[in-house]
Amino acid sequence: MHISRDDFEKLFSDFQREAFRLETLDDYNGSSNPESLRAFFAAEPQPADYNQAWADEVRANTRAGKRMYRVHILRRPLTPYLRFELGWGYVKNSTAGEEFFILDTTEQPNPLEGVPDFWAFDETAVVTMSYTPSGSFKGADLQPSAHDWLTHRDTALQHAVPFAEWWERYGEETPCVPGR
Repeated sequence: MHISRDDFEKLFSDFQREAFRLETLDDYNGSSNPESLRAFFAAEPQPADYNQAWADEVRANTRAGKRMYRVHILRRPLTPYLRFELGWGYVKNSTAGEEFFILDTTEQPNPLEGVPDFWAFDETAVVTMSYTPSGSFKGADLQPSAHDWLTHRDTALQHAVPFAEWWERYGEETPCVPGR
């Protein structure tokens, strides 16, 4: 069932315990702020207010005792977009309390091949998301049951490593913008 953007956004303020995200794409460029992308690729310092609204929402939720976490399925070498997302987004958002895990399929098969991006809220509501080939968000669908999606979440976590551990090992291959 299609869910409106407003109803989808409401789930982020209404969840009580946890919100989990599975990310599967190499490029969400079309859904990103073009000025932030330009600054990153021009090797400019990250603006202090970069992604601040999301960081504030995460911080408020985690301070209230709620867990926000995600797994991103990816392969090395990273796309330019993923260098941006991990180097600026994940690094900043982790300081607000969001947890990140990487399921790196460079040397292992993808156990979730074909599973779309989704958010699971409190293990009861699951919203799948669709994107254009350029990474622009197209829409979201509320799923009738959470069961299979929670199995996907568990599989992703079983095969993933914490972002900080992955970043320490592979961050040199995926440099952040210098001067940060």
